[in-house]
Amino acid sequence: MRPLTSLSAARGRQRAATGAPPPLRRWRHRPGFRSLDPPHGTGYPWQVPHDSLDAAPVTVDDPRALLARMTLEEKVGQLFVLHVYGHHATEPDPADMEVNERELGVRTAAEAVAKFRPGGLIYFGWAHNTRDPRQLATLSNDVQRVALGQSPGVPLLLTIDQEHGVVARVGAPATLLPGAMALGAGGSHDDVREAARIAGAELRALGVFQNYAPSADVNVNPANPVIGVRSFGAGPDAVSGFVTAQIEGYQSAGIATAAKHFPGHGDTETDSHTALPHIHHSREEWEELDAPPFRAALAAGVDAVMTAHLVVPALDPALDPATLSYPIVTGVLREQLGHQGLVVTDSLSMQGVRTKYGDDRVAVLALKAGVDQLLDPPQPELAWNAVVRAVREGELSEERIDASVLRVLELKAKLGLFDDPYVSLDGVDETVGSSAHRAAADRIADRTTTLLRNDDGLLPLSPDTHRDLLVVGADPVSPSGTTGPPTSVLAAALTELGFDVAVLSTGGAPSKEAVDDAVAAAAGRAAVLVTAYDVAEGDAQHGLVAALTATGVPVVTLAVRTPQDLPGGAALATYSWTDVELRAAARVIAGRTRPTGRLPVPVPRPDDPGQVLYPIGHGLSYEPYAASD
Repeated sequence: MRPLTSLSAARGRQRAATGAPPPLRRWRHRPGFRSLDPPHGTGYPWQVPHDSLDAAPVTVDDPRALLARMTLEEKVGQLFVLHVYGHHATEPDPADMEVNERELGVRTAAEAVAKFRPGGLIYFGWAHNTRDPRQLATLSNDVQRVALGQSPGVPLLLTIDQEHGVVARVGAPATLLPGAMALGAGGSHDDVREAARIAGAELRALGVFQNYAPSADVNVNPANPVIGVRSFGAGPDAVSGFVTAQIEGYQSAGIATAAKHFPGHGDTETDSHTALPHIHHSREEWEELDAPPFRAALAAGVDAVMTAHLVVPALDPALDPATLSYPIVTGVLREQLGHQGLVVTDSLSMQGVRTKYGDDRVAVLALKAGVDQLLDPPQPELAWNAVVRAVREGELSEERIDASVLRVLELKAKLGLFDDPYVSLDGVDETVGSSAHRAAADRIADRTTTLLRNDDGLLPLSPDTHRDLLVVGADPVSPSGTTGPPTSVLAAALTELGFDVAVLSTGGAPSKEAVDDAVAAAAGRAAVLVTAYDVAEGDAQHGLVAALTATGVPVVTLAVRTPQDLPGGAALATYSWTDVELRAAARVIAGRTRPTGRLPVPVPRPDDPGQVLYPIGHGLSYEPYAASD
């Protein structure tokens, strides 16, 4: 691998200021390199080509010809998708530089691209990549320039997990949309398609060309701790239709998709981030429950499939995680289902894939199983060296590596990255968070709120009869870091609709003092609204609602994540706590819109989880107040 180093800070600032990519011209390799003096005598050996800051994309008519020019080390780099800390390609915050140096052996995103020559990067909020749209677009342009400034110049496939709902890495002012289960409750393929088109258009404007979506998992287990509302629902046929619509929407925006988590993560009570789940479906049950959405995704032309870190004995009795299983990745996904596109792992930093083998072996075994891209390995240099060594020692053939690299290059060519991977800041301003997109998000959200119960016809509320309201409850952290807190968002939305609203955040595990404060604050109110987050029978949130109900003040509960039933006069499910869902719920509560959402999953009885309280398709409604009311 040819060593390179960080870019000039001065030229980096100049790029950020202008925002526009350099004039396009054919990339020419210049054999000379100039070394940059590392700060404080750190002795970094990486260098930067003379023209890397001015690199332009080169048209590739035949990815095979490009592949033939690449060294083994350059090919192996294309198999990796890495995360790097920091908001800027060359000048991240000092704390982010320290983490990068500890985890990657480099200080900046530019140095990571130069050192590892990765096929792509993945953006995360927790990695401080996503401060605001213009910043993210500038970061995308800058890392592309580094990649194209090398020989051969191969653009990056920049990726993200922007599922919306409870998984959103890019937040406001970008448009936030309802997540999968909310869209499943809405029941409209057109809405799913439109939401994906909007999400895709905004991602492409930011320089992100692949979204790790849709979730093709059929969430048949209400206790599932990792998928839950990230799934469209519990019906294989319904999920299949929504998966197809979402892929079509992203395709219309020029965004590559990745159906996940193969072979299906919907029936587990273990989180693969922290342990290795087992799926106990028989082969027949897998064919009936888990396989249909993936078949639908392949029929829709999905670009990639993401593997799951879980064991399915019926598909591989060796009990290897699916990510490392040749019978599952090659035998089932490629040979049985006929997938010809990319296969990408779920994050290799997750414990589910690390319980049986070391991080070096995980990378090699995933490739031997038939995977093409290794996402987010915890020790990139260790994994990279292990793959190179496996080829040189004959454990992996170079032909096997070539097959995966060719799929990567072909997807980049399909997305137009060899023609122009850059984005303009004018395009960011015009597209990301546009008024048209935000209005569409509100319209879609209006069709997702589900009314589970409405005792005594409590809802809708009118300022004429229930003007003084109290909002209490849980305030889970914003998925994107830019919305909430939920109680305040709900209160503000109801205030705009003519109510007088007080707010008291009692948290997800309210203490006795918090419950007492809420009961005292409820005195004299016309109604109390409670935001409830993953409530279980007998927990503190359940006690809060019970105490408020005992006061005689009407209570409305909003399940802001998993649909739940709680005591009270009315209960609604919003499937997420981001602003767009909470504003939609406020309009339903106030009678400005008619509740039309229908449960895409069954809700079990809280006192007997084996019994269904509300079945799939349940949802009450009422007519909204007249516009003049």
